[in-house]
Amino acid sequence: MDTFTRLITDWYRQNKRNLPWRHTSDPYLIWISEIILQQTRVDQGMKYFLKFKKNYPTITSLANASEDSILNDWQGLGYYSRARNLHYTAKFIRDNYGGIFPSVYKEIIALKGIGEYTAAAISSFAFGQNYAVVDGNVFRLLSRVFNVDMAIDTNEGKKYFQSLANELIDPTNPAIHNQAIMEVGALVCTPKKPNCLNCPLSHMCLAKANNTIHALPVKAKKTKATERYFHFLIFQNNTEIVIDKRIDKDIWQHLYQFPLVESDSFATPNVDFFKLNHTVSKEVNHLLSHQKIRAKFYHFSAIPEELKDTWIKIPKGTIQNFPLPRIIDRYLENNEY
Repeated sequence: MDTFTRLITDWYRQNKRNLPWRHTSDPYLIWISEIILQQTRVDQGMKYFLKFKKNYPTITSLANASEDSILNDWQGLGYYSRARNLHYTAKFIRDNYGGIFPSVYKEIIALKGIGEYTAAAISSFAFGQNYAVVDGNVFRLLSRVFNVDMAIDTNEGKKYFQSLANELIDPTNPAIHNQAIMEVGALVCTPKKPNCLNCPLSHMCLAKANNTIHALPVKAKKTKATERYFHFLIFQNNTEIVIDKRIDKDIWQHLYQFPLVESDSFATPNVDFFKLNHTVSKEVNHLLSHQKIRAKFYHFSAIPEELKDTWIKIPKGTIQNFPLPRIIDRYLENNEY
């Protein structure tokens, strides 16, 4: 498939975006960028990459940082397990590789939080190794160019597209090939309104010839979002406010929030706190990948004498010093505490 590679790489050299992680072969920075860009748009991820590069310039500096510091710098990106995995893996590399990022694919993919795509990206971009990347952009591009209606979210589909990508990759310059195929998918072969007129592969695109572009790629699974009802309790006096640290293995693990009562509806829970004088906010909705959080915030003008073990009193005005879920951060943007 020399023609395929030549077409996408020629296009890439003329049209690629100027992204900071493309100006380095440092596997640490490439790893940071790839983890940040998982489930994140490039324009949103850019500022986080630059922040992490500045605040944690080396693997050792990331490993030695506190978890709260890392989660705070991650705030707003969501999927906080990515940040915790970054921290864990940085400490593992510090302790087992002397702070030097491993260069062997099998060692890279064995690291926590790194799957096939990320391992291939690091191996090819940092070390010039012949591993093909397959992300959402590549799935979409390949399914359309070769008119493949195999579901991309099944084991069979994933293996097929990985095999196809392996056949197409240019072994003489895998880094440029991988960057190019993802860039064409991201900028030209977009999910909606693909720019076929300016696509370097338009003349060989079987989906275009068969008028099946908007039917591809195919997904087999459609997961319905689970609704959860959160009742956040804002206890405060003139000088202090109460927050809580989430310690259970659930969304937002290790982040801070207002004390929470979860129920199966918006009916006021049968908890003594709700018998105290309070006001309540309007409903606030927050969408996660497979969950819809429906929340209300209850305002109390006093702090209970006895606090639960994970509750802590902090000075008012300092809550933003703690890593917070986005739903709390959004609420604070419209309410001062």
